[in-house]
Amino acid sequence: MVRVIMGKKGSGKTKQMIDLINSAVQTEHGNVVCIEKGEKLTFDIHYQIRLVEAGQYDIASYDALKGFVSGLYAGNYDITHIFIDSVTKIAGGDCNLETENFLDWLNAFSEKNSIKFTVTISDDASLASEGIKKYF
Repeated sequence: MVRVIMGKKGSGKTKQMIDLINSAVQTEHGNVVCIEKGEKLTFDIHYQIRLVEAGQYDIASYDALKGFVSGLYAGNYDITHIFIDSVTKIAGGDCNLETENFLDWLNAFSEKNSIKFTVTISDDASLASEGIKKYF
């Protein structure tokens, strides 16, 4: 399952993501991981959440992010939910067909490995393609 939270900067995406991350501690029966660019969530999320600062790993494309997510899971099969904050900032670029293809890949990965994904995208939700809107 992939869920996308999309909106312009200042629309409350991060607050919503923090609430979802912190509630996942109570509801998930496995490990929860949050991937972010920068260290803005460090003091806002529960200490049991594995917080990964993507800037330390030189992720510069969606292919690199696919490899990173795959490697996280390969190293820990107990992961049940991965949150990705500002996916376009992590992968570099705009919200476009590549983003849509990445979300489709995440969905297939999710179904194959029983992992939930929640992703935020900083862009106007009204401009999202139908391929992205299906994950709202």
